Amino acid sequence: MLTLPPLSLYLHIPWCVRKCPYCDFNSHKASGELPEAAYVDAVLKDLEQSLSLVQGRALHSIFIGGGTPSLFSPSAIDQMLSAAEKQIGFVDDIEITMEANPGTFEQEKFRGFRSAGINRLSIGIQSFSDLHLQQLGRIHGAKEALSAVDMARAAGFDNLNLDLMHGLPSQTPADGEQDLRTAIGLEPEHISWYQLTIEPNTEFYSRPPTLPVDDALADIQQAGEQLLDDHGYRQYEVSAYARPGRQSRHNLNYWQFGDYLALGAGAHGKITQPGQNRIVRMNKTRLPEHYLNPDKAFTAAQQAIADEDLPLEFMMNALRLTEGVERPLFAERTGLPLHTLDDRLHNLIQRQLLTDSDQRLSTTPLGQRYLNQVLAEFMEDEA
Repeated sequence: MLTLPPLSLYLHIPWCVRKCPYCDFNSHKASGELPEAAYVDAVLKDLEQSLSLVQGRALHSIFIGGGTPSLFSPSAIDQMLSAAEKQIGFVDDIEITMEANPGTFEQEKFRGFRSAGINRLSIGIQSFSDLHLQQLGRIHGAKEALSAVDMARAAGFDNLNLDLMHGLPSQTPADGEQDLRTAIGLEPEHISWYQLTIEPNTEFYSRPPTLPVDDALADIQQAGEQLLDDHGYRQYEVSAYARPGRQSRHNLNYWQFGDYLALGAGAHGKITQPGQNRIVRMNKTRLPEHYLNPDKAFTAAQQAIADEDLPLEFMMNALRLTEGVERPLFAERTGLPLHTLDDRLHNLIQRQLLTDSDQRLSTTPLGQRYLNQVLAEFMEDEA
């Protein structure tokens, strides 16, 4: 039987100063003045139309992503958060994260974001090397990155994530280590550290840069993981490292197959509906001009996840966590009995990719390394 999981909210603000060549997110270059007021109005209407999906739950986390949400004014952010609190409600210790890029930092503006209720910032630094930032098409340099952290602290933020990439064009293992050492020296509560990948529909895909060879990538990964661990940043997910108690609650809800409302152009959501015995994924229309058009629907598509797809949907989230999840969570979040996967689980245990535990579903270190092979076991054609 399906049970209602915790509820989060994802709010998407789709504009950037400039589209980065590696980015495959729904982001659009801002040209001229942003239609901020019109977008806020649309989000508030979108929220009203989404209230039936709440099903009596309060929000335990909000993530404002993009794009570059910090291009909006504090008053716009405040309007949207206030509406969500009034119409849905917040748990007492709600985590509210906003993405911000160093090139958009202004001290008073970020004090305003803090006053509006943002209590966690995720700063998109990517690298502390001017050369690598230029190759990535970023609008900031190393000095702006360092300054952004100082300004965030001065504005009252005591929960920071620094977003870093590795495996960059011309990056050496020493370069990768230096980026991490600089980030660690700034003492953030959380570090997201992941390898640059070349995605379809990006500039890098049509004109791929020369990336480090596999041996260099492995060296960067191995040395970086050890460095983070030595400084108290524990890996709790494939690319997430945190001080004790500072894991991202919002992302944990994703990985534990929780629910999340979607607001904004191109936002994706997942909602459990126990009364209909189904889980629905939905996405909002991608183009900002369509989202702002009152004659067009906010929701572009929605579809119930088929029962045969639920094991993969659950595992591709839960097994990203280094500690995995408690076994009963599978039935709670999918409505399916775990014993139907016994043969697949046994196979993975025999191959030393999954731990042999009666309490948890989790990968071994080898399974984390070959996670795609683990997940392939749960694809329907593997049955």
